[in-house]
Amino acid sequence: MQWYVKVLQNYAGFQGRARRTEYWMFTLISVIISAILAILQSAAHLSLLLTGLYSLAVFIPGLAVAARRLHDTGRSGLWILIALIPFIGAIILLVFMCLDSQPDENQYGTVPK
Repeated sequence: MQWYVKVLQNYAGFQGRARRTEYWMFTLISVIISAILAILQSAAHLSLLLTGLYSLAVFIPGLAVAARRLHDTGRSGLWILIALIPFIGAIILLVFMCLDSQPDENQYGTVPK
């Protein structure tokens, strides 16, 4: 949970680097929260209210942590845009997010480990 809170505290921080743990824990907790909200939304017969609001709330932090994760692998945050290419773009982005950090300091900052 600390990783999730850390990302939210650095709400719009696109500078620096993010470890794999930070990115994937944020993603995991976001998916779990979205699933719980979808179940509650369905039970209460609300039309996309809960999940829509939650998605809007974590959109910018999600982009920021993804950009920082790409920085950690030595890539520009603009590589996020590759996800706009259907199917192949998402696979390439997934591979980038799974890659190990650069072991030394790069142009985006020091090693976060």
